[in-house]
Amino acid sequence: MLNKLDQYLIRQFWIIMGLSILGFLSIFLVVDLIENLDRFMDNKVPSRLVLEYYVYTIPYFISIGLPMAVLISTVFSLGSIVKRNEWTAMKASGISIYRVALPLMICGLILSGGSFILDNKLVAYGNEKRFEIDRDHVKRKSRHKLKNTLKNIFLQKNSSTHISLSKYYIKKASGHDLTLVDLGQSTIRERIDAKKINWDSDSSKWAISEYSIRQFDENGLEKNVIIGVTDTVIDLGFSPTEIQQQARKPDELDYYHLTERISELKGNGVDTVKWEVTRYIKVSFAFTNLIVILCGIPLVVLKEKNSLSFGAGSSVFVIFGYYAFIKFGQSLGFKGVITPLLSAWIGNLVFMVAGILLFWRAKT
Repeated sequence: MLNKLDQYLIRQFWIIMGLSILGFLSIFLVVDLIENLDRFMDNKVPSRLVLEYYVYTIPYFISIGLPMAVLISTVFSLGSIVKRNEWTAMKASGISIYRVALPLMICGLILSGGSFILDNKLVAYGNEKRFEIDRDHVKRKSRHKLKNTLKNIFLQKNSSTHISLSKYYIKKASGHDLTLVDLGQSTIRERIDAKKINWDSDSSKWAISEYSIRQFDENGLEKNVIIGVTDTVIDLGFSPTEIQQQARKPDELDYYHLTERISELKGNGVDTVKWEVTRYIKVSFAFTNLIVILCGIPLVVLKEKNSLSFGAGSSVFVIFGYYAFIKFGQSLGFKGVITPLLSAWIGNLVFMVAGILLFWRAKT
C-alpha cells in the first residue's frame, strides 16, 4: 500500500504534469495557428476543416510535450519538498533517495506505456488525417506534400504474385511499364507486360495498352500468348489505393503497420533502413518519460539550497540534449552508420547511464 509520502508525491506530480501539458498544448496550438493562418486564408480553407486539422494535431502535440511536462512535474513536485527542508528531515529519518524516487518511477513506467499507446493509436491516425487535409486543401506551400509521381514501385500481392511499375501518377491513376508475374508454386504460370495502365473507376479495373499476356504450362513452357495494341480492361488484382501506400510516410503508420510494411518492402527487395529506424524509435521514444524522471530526481536534490532554480535550469539542458541525441542517432541510422536498433536507443542508453551516475552522486 502507498504511504502518505507516496500519495503526496504522486498527487503533486500528476497535478503539475496536467497543468504543464495544458500549458504546452496551448503554446503549440497558438504558435502553429499563427504560422499556418496565412496558408489557411490564402487557400480559403473552411473553418470546419481548420478545426478538424487541429483536433487531429492535438495527440501529436501531447506526445511531443509529454516528456517536457513530465520533467517539469518531477522537478517541481520534488523540489517543493526540498525547498521546505522536508527532504532533510526525510534523510535524517533514514529515507533514501531511492525510496522517494520509487513512486515517481512507477508513474514514469505507466506514462511510458500510455505514451506508446498514444503514439501508435491516436498520433499515427491523427498524422494521417491532418496530412490529408494539408495535402488536399492547403495546396500552396503544403508542409506534407504527397509525391504525385512514384518511381520504381514493387508490390507483392501474395507469395507468388509480384508487380512492378517504372512510374505511377497518383492524380491521374495511371502508370508505365507494368510487369506482373505469377510464379505459382515452383514455376511461372503467367506474365503480363503493358506499356501503360489507367484505372477505370466505372469497372474498378485497369485499362492496359501495348500489352502482352503470356501463360505457361506446368513445365514453365510458354503455351499461350496474347499481344494487343489497343486498350483492354482487365483485373490485375490490385487497386490505386495499394499503390498509394508507397507514398505514405512512416510517421503516418503505427508500430504494427510499420512492421507489416517493412516485411512487404523487404520481400520486394526494397531498402528498409529508414522504416526500421522509425519503427524502433516508436518504442524507444515511449521510454522518454521514464528517462527524464530518472535524470530529473537527482538534479533536484544535488543542490538543496537552490533546488528549484537549479533543477529547472538543468532540466532545460536535459530535455534539449536528449532530443538532440535522438535526432543524432536517427541520422546515423538513416545513413547506415549504425544499426537501426542502436540508432533508436542511443539517446536512451546515454541518458540512462547519466541518470544512474547522478543518482549515485546524489546519494553520496
